[in-house]
Amino acid sequence: MGVDMDHMEVTIYAKRKCPYCWCVKRLLRRKGYAFKAVYVTEDDGLRAWFASFIVPKPVPYVFVDHRPVGDFKIIQALERSGDLDRLVRGEV
Repeated sequence: MGVDMDHMEVTIYAKRKCPYCWCVKRLLRRKGYAFKAVYVTEDDGLRAWFASFIVPKPVPYVFVDHRPVGDFKIIQALERSGDLDRLVRGEV
């Protein structure tokens, strides 16, 4: 399966040993979406900013085209409804 390059920029804020982060990354890979993973545990300033922005469970958190989308549960719900594909393709 080739990577679909005709989609919005996807960024995942994650921790390296987080099973939910792994699941979201696996989902996006399976769908063929390229994404950037930013590991919040590797930068104290980023972790502090991120924790103040997304509470109470900050990771994984997905941004599409620099817009906050949601955490693991929200991404799952978007996938089930078919809205994840539309969102990543920039249709919503």
